[in-house]
Amino acid sequence: MTNDSGSMNNLSGESVDSGELLRIRREKLTRLTEEGDNPYEKVKYNQTHHAADITDNFDEMEGRNVSLAGRMMSRRDMGKAFFCDLLDFTGKIQLYIRINDVGEEDFAKFKRFDIGDIIGVEGTVFKTRRGEISVHCTGVTLLAKSLKPLPEKFHGLRDQDLRYRQRYVDLIVNPEVKETFLKRSEIIREIRNYLDGKGFLEVDTPVLHTLEIGAAARPFVTHHNTLDIPMYLRIETELFLKRLIVGGLEKVYEMGRIFRNEGMSIKHNPEFTSMEVYQAYTDYFGMMDLVEDMYRHITKTVCGCEKIAYQGTEIDMCSPWERMTMAEAVKKHAGVDFDEWADDASAVRAAGEHKLDVEKNATKGEVLVAFFEEFVEDKLINPTIIYDYPVEVSPLAKRKKDNPMFTERFEFFIYSREMGNAFSELNDPIDQRKRFVKQVEDKKKLGINAEVDEDFLNALEYGMPPTGGLGIGVDRLVMLLTDSSSIRDVILFPTMKP
Repeated sequence: MTNDSGSMNNLSGESVDSGELLRIRREKLTRLTEEGDNPYEKVKYNQTHHAADITDNFDEMEGRNVSLAGRMMSRRDMGKAFFCDLLDFTGKIQLYIRINDVGEEDFAKFKRFDIGDIIGVEGTVFKTRRGEISVHCTGVTLLAKSLKPLPEKFHGLRDQDLRYRQRYVDLIVNPEVKETFLKRSEIIREIRNYLDGKGFLEVDTPVLHTLEIGAAARPFVTHHNTLDIPMYLRIETELFLKRLIVGGLEKVYEMGRIFRNEGMSIKHNPEFTSMEVYQAYTDYFGMMDLVEDMYRHITKTVCGCEKIAYQGTEIDMCSPWERMTMAEAVKKHAGVDFDEWADDASAVRAAGEHKLDVEKNATKGEVLVAFFEEFVEDKLINPTIIYDYPVEVSPLAKRKKDNPMFTERFEFFIYSREMGNAFSELNDPIDQRKRFVKQVEDKKKLGINAEVDEDFLNALEYGMPPTGGLGIGVDRLVMLLTDSSSIRDVILFPTMKP
């Protein structure tokens, strides 16, 4: 007899080993094929309803004839009848299959079905004496044979590494996983709805680049055979999107895969989903308003509330976000005043007094960032915007007119994590060239190849209007709104070591 887990017992009650189980299932397939009933030859099934259509609308559905298809997840033998659970995309529903209703021949075939098989059923909606909404079946068809048993019902697919590698099984046996990815799809849809409603144009830019530009991340390198040149998977979409601003497309965005040849952690995957947004004739304050309003909209629409729980911590997503300059945040949380540093040397001394490890020749800006990362980031639980970043760490942002040591750049943080990055975009081609050259020189000192993007500088020389730009990590937003602790939990097929 077959139990709920799909494993089998022999007549003495002893468990059949997995190898024997695989052999038995393949023998069943061979028998079906010999009888002219190979399930893999079936190409279509008329599925009129899903489980949720029935369970959510029973008063309307009672007594109606329906046709369902899905995976058989359990089976209870009552002699001349069976109760089964059918799982489809929308959920589970109980089936009642009786010999008198489906006929002896089909009933005998059904008895040879296994847990995990994909079946189609026809029947009438009813409610059992115990009050369970069910389908009283008049026909049952095997649509695909499961040659491997599903993980046991109670032990399940618990190995985290195996769950990521075999996401197809994870989705079958762990319903909460499917809910995470349904919500991911909803979040992405609402991002698009919001931006489209604000008049932004979604565009596509190249994934393969011919240059390894001077940005901070390491690229993946490939080779184009026809052109016989190295090519690089993109590490950002920024420079192409800003070319479109030059071309007169005033509001653009792109959502897509980014590839960075770097470390892996609960917050980092080598390929991830990013979105960048650019708007002409605004600045970083305009981007602050945009991202705050967009996150408020997404949270209310997807989660139905203004406050969420993430890893046991309540986070208020919809109250006005706190905004502080980086210097103000360091002064508030570390008690160190940037304005009191007379020069770079005094900043380095201040770092030493607070046991911060910085380079001996670090600049005031670099020391400020070190203080921020050490003493401030972990305090930023509710959404917080940190703005006015040192120019040393902001090669593409416009300098502040009243204080050129800083740039019109901000990042926003939730649950102590950086969630996005934005600037008033640098549109001065002369200043941009100087910064690109320095960035490339710094990388070459580390033995890393890099080149100045001359075509982008050429575009800037035609004139780019004042522009605000924003980039967000979509995966981190999904993690937040689905209460997922690891980025691997929100990427269907995360990168894994072979």
